Amino acid sequence: MAINYGSRRVVAGAHYGTRDWLAQRVTALLIALFTFIVLAKLLLTSGPIGYETWAGVFASQWMKTLTFSVLVGLFYHAWVGVRDIWMDYVKPPGLRLALHVFTIVWLVGCLGWAIQVLWRL
Repeated sequence: MAINYGSRRVVAGAHYGTRDWLAQRVTALLIALFTFIVLAKLLLTSGPIGYETWAGVFASQWMKTLTFSVLVGLFYHAWVGVRDIWMDYVKPPGLRLALHVFTIVWLVGCLGWAIQVLWRL
């Protein structure tokens, strides 16, 4: 004879917790390191900081690759955070799905625009 203590718990997410917690920390570290590198490059530059200086910072291929990696990390970081907000505070499933789709479309559009700006430099 089986004894049932309380009702069964329904879990909405599929084990997002640890993986996304770690992803948030790793992407935050990547963003912080990138910020430090950009600030160091700018502070070590003499003279006024104008368009040419900014274009020079991002002109090398390794910096473009690093910036692209940071942008992907930034948008994944934003997706995890916003998705968790929608999952925690928006209860109607249809509205939550619409907000998820809107967020994905918005972030992919912003990422595409950022890549376009980066490779135009």
